[in-house]
Amino acid sequence: MQESTNSLAMDGYCSNVPAFLTKLWTLVEDPETNHLICWSVSGTSFHVFDQGRFAKEVLPKYFKHNNMASFVRQLNMYGFRKVVNIEQGGLVKPERDDTEFQHLYFLQGHEHLLEHIKRKVSVVKSEETKLRHEDVSRLLYEVQSLRSQQENTECQMQDMKQQNEVLWREVVSLRQNHSQQQKIINKVSV
Repeated sequence: MQESTNSLAMDGYCSNVPAFLTKLWTLVEDPETNHLICWSVSGTSFHVFDQGRFAKEVLPKYFKHNNMASFVRQLNMYGFRKVVNIEQGGLVKPERDDTEFQHLYFLQGHEHLLEHIKRKVSVVKSEETKLRHEDVSRLLYEVQSLRSQQENTECQMQDMKQQNEVLWREVVSLRQNHSQQQKIINKVSV
């Protein structure tokens, strides 16, 4: 397992090659795992035998999971395709649990081609981009409108605070006047 990884690193391929591909190459090259994953006879694809055992026994040694679906998803993201043989193309379930994957640049003995394997980039349609731009413009307008409303509300609130302070001062003054008048009335009535 370590020997293949080291040869990739020494040859300078690891710097340009994603970790997933380096691990995949090491995994397929490892003779100790040939009973579960190995190159095809032609060397243009690789086979995964007994997916359950492969996921349980091999994946955790190379990846941070033991999920076959995640492994296949990664393969798909890097452009690997499942090879469907004519015998397997029918409705009858094949006798062997054998899944074959291939990629134009994943070839036995040609690790230098790994740097040409790129992760797929999602293609955004121009129409979707236009809609997103319109959505962003609409949201910006709404945000500006809300800010304007908030500023108006804050101004009104400030005015109301000032009016409230004036009213409280008047109330205090009126109470004092009332108290003085009450004292005068009390003196006069005595």
